Amino acid sequence: MDALDALDALDALDASDASAGCLIQNYTRLPVTFTHGEGAWLWDDKGRRYLDAIAGIAVCSLGHAHPAVTAALCEQARRVTHTSNLYRIAAQEKLAGELARISGLETAFFCNSGAEANEAAIKIARLAARADGNNHPVIAVARGAFHGRTLGAWSATDPLGEHPGTPPPLAPGFVQTPFGDIAALEKTADETPQLCAVMLEPIQGENGVRIPADGTLRAVRELCDRRGLLLILDEVQTGLCRTGAWYCFRHEGAAPDLLTTAKALGNGVPVGACLGRRETTRHLAAGAHGSTFGGNPLACAAALAVIKTMEQEKLHEQAARTGDYLLGELRRALAGVPSVGDIRGRGLLIGIELDRPCQALAQTALEHELLINVTAGRVIRLAPPLIMERAQADLLVERLTAVIANFGDGA
Repeated sequence: MDALDALDALDALDASDASAGCLIQNYTRLPVTFTHGEGAWLWDDKGRRYLDAIAGIAVCSLGHAHPAVTAALCEQARRVTHTSNLYRIAAQEKLAGELARISGLETAFFCNSGAEANEAAIKIARLAARADGNNHPVIAVARGAFHGRTLGAWSATDPLGEHPGTPPPLAPGFVQTPFGDIAALEKTADETPQLCAVMLEPIQGENGVRIPADGTLRAVRELCDRRGLLLILDEVQTGLCRTGAWYCFRHEGAAPDLLTTAKALGNGVPVGACLGRRETTRHLAAGAHGSTFGGNPLACAAALAVIKTMEQEKLHEQAARTGDYLLGELRRALAGVPSVGDIRGRGLLIGIELDRPCQALAQTALEHELLINVTAGRVIRLAPPLIMERAQADLLVERLTAVIANFGDGA
């Protein structure tokens, strides 16, 4: 049995196999198993084809089985996949340079996910504060935020929205402030003498694609400069062309001191990074932080292929064009549907807010061979591959309109 035959045999396993019961039940999974994909399409083990409008939660921005990423992975796997950070890694150094070039920041720490990147940013900010004599540093975070489910990142996440049941003890050193409210942030700074940083998402993805008013990010940057605070931007979801720019902060020219990036960076291969100004990241000295797998040759090969492809295909421009088209078509098609409220987005990150909880619509969409995600209870989140074609965008609107138009109290 060769490698492809072995994969086919695994794909053929019945999803109800008893081994599925060995999984911890911390996810609510839809009843479908995908075997392969191409571009914006995924096929299940029954042979049905689905239009993917969520891309693994904004991960597979180049679509599925992209030839450039596949070639990079195969070539690197034939040579070496992992050596650890005990040694220099040429691909990691090259990737750091590429990320510095497209972000405008200077240094990079590599890890495996957005949550890990956020943990690194939190640690760096606190180390920098301690170096300045602030022994109990506090970071301002936004209500409705989502920064991950590791302990530090979870503690920076809105406790009302993302800590179901009785949460474990949370890490201290965070203070909540309303998202996009500059006056409230000023007040928080006045009342928190040990404040060292502001951490936020340029657009809140998990909270329903919440987009602050134009100029908000620039105003936060100016506040941080006046107050001597670091600005940490979580661009795990909004980065890498998703909103029509390499990073969302570029829409306003409000460069952060620390920036976290992941999701689309590996197009499905786990890789994340915390980027920063050299003056800030110098506080992360040898031994202060680390990652066994972070930035290994395989992950970096994938990430380098992703960045090269995004640049060659000008996917930031395509995301802006396709996103504007999708927003216009969705607003037109859903204009007369009573349950639909706001339709908002930037680039190919779009939220459709309904007037009631609509988690069941993900299952309904599945029956229409469409993959979507519902977040914040009643917001349909769309984050399709950036390579989505106009005809596929039209099909997305057609299928999603059919799903929403039949949405009733029992859905």
